[in-house]
Amino acid sequence: MRNFTWIVLPFAVSAALTGAVWAQNAQLAMLGQLERGSWSLTYRDEYPESGKICLAGGRDLIQLRHSHLKCRSTVVDDSPHEVTIQYTCPGNGFGRTHIRRESDRLVQIDTQGIENSLPFAFSAEARWTGACQR
Repeated sequence: MRNFTWIVLPFAVSAALTGAVWAQNAQLAMLGQLERGSWSLTYRDEYPESGKICLAGGRDLIQLRHSHLKCRSTVVDDSPHEVTIQYTCPGNGFGRTHIRRESDRLVQIDTQGIENSLPFAFSAEARWTGACQR
């Protein structure tokens, strides 16, 4: 029986770890379907200007206001066409972002939170425009 445990145990651990990695990769799969490249942001509400960003992947849309910070995130809702993520950037604020996919090249974004001790909230449409310019 002892030899059986040593033979089976590594396979059981491997299967458990593979399942955990697969589940983590499956999370936020909708964002992985978005086209990489240059995206234009058209803000609504009090932000009449628009902007451009270069996306390495759809997850870059989660922290538009805290884009260069390491933050901890929690998935609140994850479905094939929309996701909601809440994130905290220790000492630098927090945010909650909802992204709804209309296609792999068009999404609607609603986000709110605190940045530099001030509240923010905005809605925007993000549309793929092509390859990123270097």
